[in-house]
Amino acid sequence: MDKKKITFTDIAPLVDEGQYYCKWETDLPFKIYVTIIGLNDNSKVFLNFRRKEEKGWQQTIMSSFEPDRFEAAIKTEQTGLYEYTFTVEKNNTNITHDRIYEVYFDRPRARFAAWYEMWPRSQGTVEGKSATFDDMIKRLPYVHDLGFDTIYLAPIYPVGRTNKKGPNNSLQAGPNDPGSLYSIGNEYGGHTAVNPDFGTMEDFHRFIKKAANFGIELVLDIVFTCSPDHPWLKQHPEWFYHNPDGSIKYAENPPKKYEDVHPLNFECENYRELWNELRDIFLFWIDQGIRTFRVDNPHTKPVKFWEWVIGEIHEKDSGAILLAEAFTEPKMMKLLAKVGFTQSYTYFTWRYNKHDFTEYLTELTKTDMQYYFRGNFFTNTPDILMPLLQEAGRPAFMQRIVLAATLSSVYGMYNGYELCENRAVPGTEEYLNSEKYEYKVWDWDRPGNIKYYIKKLNQIRKENTALHFYRNLSFYNSSDDNISFYGKTSYDKDNTILIAVNMDAYNEHQSVLQLPIEKFGIHEDEEYSIEELLSGKTFTHKGKELSITLSNEDPAWIFILHKKY
Repeated sequence: MDKKKITFTDIAPLVDEGQYYCKWETDLPFKIYVTIIGLNDNSKVFLNFRRKEEKGWQQTIMSSFEPDRFEAAIKTEQTGLYEYTFTVEKNNTNITHDRIYEVYFDRPRARFAAWYEMWPRSQGTVEGKSATFDDMIKRLPYVHDLGFDTIYLAPIYPVGRTNKKGPNNSLQAGPNDPGSLYSIGNEYGGHTAVNPDFGTMEDFHRFIKKAANFGIELVLDIVFTCSPDHPWLKQHPEWFYHNPDGSIKYAENPPKKYEDVHPLNFECENYRELWNELRDIFLFWIDQGIRTFRVDNPHTKPVKFWEWVIGEIHEKDSGAILLAEAFTEPKMMKLLAKVGFTQSYTYFTWRYNKHDFTEYLTELTKTDMQYYFRGNFFTNTPDILMPLLQEAGRPAFMQRIVLAATLSSVYGMYNGYELCENRAVPGTEEYLNSEKYEYKVWDWDRPGNIKYYIKKLNQIRKENTALHFYRNLSFYNSSDDNISFYGKTSYDKDNTILIAVNMDAYNEHQSVLQLPIEKFGIHEDEEYSIEELLSGKTFTHKGKELSITLSNEDPAWIFILHKKY
């Protein structure tokens, strides 16, 4: 067979024509497609694949589902980077495609998880005093009861004392003010030490183990900034930016100034020494039992660094998960995902109406972004209290968490959300009296909370496999633009969930929904039951149209259709 007469084309899925690897999860087969021109009736087509460090290839025959178009799948339980290519066989002659493509298999937790962001110092019960790891351990039953399986910890490192910030980010801090957890480093150490206010490294290890007993995985915040007291300023001043007078520059993001933080110069003369040190921070915490990291502001560091360091991390632990906290322009967010970040923050927080969500989620889940960009939908962060939450209060909190938890399969919220905390510094998205700069003791049972609602929502997520997946989102017709209607079907087709959400946090709306009854095997002339999962109500219905009324106080339906036999 003449190699010149065989053409491999239209290979899918690919990210930028194979420049970057696709991302997938070990609990799903990764389907691969190729068109091959120049075959005859006796030809066979094979998919060759292997884990990257392996020498030999595994091989599976590809099936043709239309002329010259073939498909096969890679299924593995082992995380890591896989390579694949194609071979054509005829009469004992083999022709192998001259390109190799890649796909990275992550743990299913990379795609399906519920994150609870915990501010470590504020998990205690004594006013004006820091919580400890033991206090955090006591909070585990609460987080577990709400239905969260991931706790993301704000920085747990020693905090600098020089230029520390006071309440509400003021420049005047009192002697008992704790300063910002993002001002990292003092005489107790830097990025591989724990804040002595919280306890010891042994205490932290106990926290990890206790969390695991609840099925909860801890996430560590990686923040590559240093306080004026960080050991590196004396040991390696060459790693920092300098003013004309030789002093080390503090961080600025005009108009904001961060006098308590010094940024690292990732392109300094001996950058390789710095890069190795930063890599070793990740490897150190992996050795302590951490497998998931939230990375602060990765878009302000060289992309080449992330591409290199994520590869190094995955050599240590191929199941490590990294979330990119990059609220920046779309091209950079996409690029960070392409070079290896497992998950990404998104523009979810600033999407408000039905049209915006439909357009944005279609881009995330139906374009080639689905193969490299996993959006972790956070309802809020310590820095982002969106205006709608400030102004509309409790109804908005209920609306937004339903959207986050059902549009994406991986979502999170910052502690205090369950209490509908919405006091902001006027004219900003910053929390008033933020625990970023002071100790706080929360009343976790205060009136007006929505704990019951969040618990039920997470229970629904766990019990319905359709909500375990990210790329299976479909939007359906709703007659009122204030009500968004969408759904998800599990990969085995055994579970379909429908969600209707009132996008107006102030007013009641009515809409006629066009139900996809065919997904349930239901004909238009059949009666069937509708089960609404948040309320537990069930009623009988017939036909494709359903009239629904959603108030601002009861903003969502999550429901299933049951065929009557």
